[in-house]
Amino acid sequence: MDELNKSSLIAVSGLRAQSERLRVVSENLANADSLPTAPDQQPYRRKTVTFRDVLDKQTGADEVKVAKIDVDRSEFQKKYDPKHPAADADGYVLTPNVNPLIELMDMREAQRSYEANLDVVNVSKSMLSETVNMLK
Repeated sequence: MDELNKSSLIAVSGLRAQSERLRVVSENLANADSLPTAPDQQPYRRKTVTFRDVLDKQTGADEVKVAKIDVDRSEFQKKYDPKHPAADADGYVLTPNVNPLIELMDMREAQRSYEANLDVVNVSKSMLSETVNMLK
């Protein structure tokens, strides 16, 4: 039964990590059109999530954790809009380095990983329940 508990703990750590990833993707999508308000300001910069493997010494399980949330250093795009308050001398405004298509793909991948971890939790719970029933 110890291994089933370990499996559940590992899967729950995956659920937490993918939830954080979904939060960051949501933030990126929400700010995809956020423009600066002055020429000397930068627009929203896309955020990225990095995971790491962590050994839980108490259980001996290798769990996944969010290592860090960082910013994507790729170049900003420029949009010609000379009337915008953040336009430079040439009439261009910097736009966020968020590509909604990439964010949607990240969201889908996080969703599938979340569902797979949830399936592991459900299967482990079911197996534990069946084992307890057999021991009665």
